[in-house]
Amino acid sequence: MNQKESGENVISDPATMLMSLPGLLLAITLHELAHGFAADALGDPTPRVSGRLSFNPLVHLDLVGTLMLLFFRFGWAKPVPINPAYFRDRRRGMLLTSAAGPTANVLAAAFALYLLFQFSGLQQVAAGVMLMWFMQYNIWLAVFNMIPIPPLDGSHVAAALIPYHSPLRGVMNMLEQYGWMILMLLLISGLFGAILFPLATYLQRSLMFLVSLVVI
Repeated sequence: MNQKESGENVISDPATMLMSLPGLLLAITLHELAHGFAADALGDPTPRVSGRLSFNPLVHLDLVGTLMLLFFRFGWAKPVPINPAYFRDRRRGMLLTSAAGPTANVLAAAFALYLLFQFSGLQQVAAGVMLMWFMQYNIWLAVFNMIPIPPLDGSHVAAALIPYHSPLRGVMNMLEQYGWMILMLLLISGLFGAILFPLATYLQRSLMFLVSLVVI
């Protein structure tokens, strides 16, 4: 299961792109649902009121972010609206809600790997190929979204962990203004690939090792 080999032809091969779509849509849906359910469980009704506690992927898709995921393997979905004022502990609520999406993706990737390991014949059929794409999209979503640059989840996790009087607060406030510009520059410069693909590969190999310990 080599990430580079399985992902490099997704653009040039329409059949591969078609096979990857179900995994992409499901990974995005799980990511956003995790944010919504976490916020809802912590007392914020905003995701429920806005109709985001839905398994319909269409309500979660951001066109540009989805195309980015499909073609460049890193992207985003439409953010789930959250009102931190509903949280009893605002910092804890934002930390748990923001981390819920990437965590759900990591768990989903681990489950997909478990199925692929447990039923090795899956890798030779269409269902197994789609499962491999599902696994990889979950890994890419988790890694990309944990970058501590706004508006990605990692920035909210970092903001919740940084003490109120830390000088890093000023850095985070500056990033709030220029986050999208920084992300685009990283993408255009190719630094995203240089940084994130090794991290994604490391995460995938770590999950493969852990899952192999529990496969019967």
